[in-house]
Amino acid sequence: MDIDVIIPVYKPGRQLLRLLDQLEKQTLVPQTILLANTEESYFEEAFGNMPFFERYPNVEVFHVTKQQFDHGGTRRLAVRRTQAPVFVMLTQDAVPEDRFLLERLTRPLFAESSPRIAVTYGRQLPGRGSSTLEECSRAFNYPEESRTKTRADLSELGIKTFFCSDVCAAYRRDIYDSLGGFVRRTIFNEDMIYAAAAIGAGYAVRYEASARVIHSHNYTNMQQLRRNFDLGVSQAEHPEVFRMTSSEAEGKRLVTETTERLLHSGKFYRLPSFYLQCASKYLGYLLGKHYKCLPKSVILKLTTNREYWEAAGEV
Repeated sequence: MDIDVIIPVYKPGRQLLRLLDQLEKQTLVPQTILLANTEESYFEEAFGNMPFFERYPNVEVFHVTKQQFDHGGTRRLAVRRTQAPVFVMLTQDAVPEDRFLLERLTRPLFAESSPRIAVTYGRQLPGRGSSTLEECSRAFNYPEESRTKTRADLSELGIKTFFCSDVCAAYRRDIYDSLGGFVRRTIFNEDMIYAAAAIGAGYAVRYEASARVIHSHNYTNMQQLRRNFDLGVSQAEHPEVFRMTSSEAEGKRLVTETTERLLHSGKFYRLPSFYLQCASKYLGYLLGKHYKCLPKSVILKLTTNREYWEAAGEV
C-alpha cells in the first residue's frame, strides 16, 4: 500500500532527523515525506550545511511564513501536494516506538468494517524525563485498549467520541476528499473537527493502541493555560462541532481518574501540583471560550499563536 507522510515543521533540529531516520526503517516505508515548514530561514539554518536531500531522497519541503501558517489550512495545503490513497499526519517531535508504526496505524483503514473507518490515530507514550503528571495525562488520553468510535458512542463517551490527534494519525484520502478535507482556518483542533465531520457523515474513527509514538511535554502551568486558551477559542469558533457535547465532563473524569491513580501509586504528594495544573487548564479554557469578551491586549498575551489573530484582523 502506498502512503505519504506529512509533517508540519517549525524550527527543526536533531529530533526531526531522528524521526526521518525512524520512518526509513518502517516495515511500510512512505512513498513521500512532505515537510510543511514554517519560515524557510529556520530550515536553512538547521540543515543548510548538510546534504539533507541526498540523505533523505523521498523528502520534499514547502515553506510558509508564520503569518500564513494555520493548523487546518497548512495541513490542507500539504494534503493537496501528495497523491497516495492514505496519508499520515505526524508532528516533528513524535518518534515511532518501533518499526511497525505505519503498518499498524494504516491497517484498520481498509479492514472490512461497517461503518468504514475514516481516520485512525495512534497511542502517545511519555518520553524519558516525563513528569508524573504527564505520564498520567498520556495514560488517560491514550489507554492500552484500541477502540472504534461512531455516533452511537456519543452518549457514553461524550466529547471523547471526536477525540483524534494529528500528532500521529492516518487518513483515507477518498473519504477525506468526500468530506471536504481539513477546515481551512482554525487555531487548534483541526483533527477533532475533521473527526466530528466524519462521524456525523456516518463514518468511524479508530484509536489504534498498537501504533505507538513517543511524544510528551512537561508544560508549565502558564503554558497549559495558554494552550487551553487556544483550545477554548477553537471550540467557540466551531459550535457546529462542540455544542453537541460538553468538554467539562471529560475534564471532571480526568481529575477523578488521575487522583485515584496518584493515590493508588503512593504519589499523593503530587495532588496539589496536579490540582493547580487542572485549574490553569480550566481557566485557560474558559477564557478561550469567552474570548469575544476580552480586550485584544489580553488575547495576545494568552494565545500561543499571535499570527492567527493578526491574520484574521481580530485584534
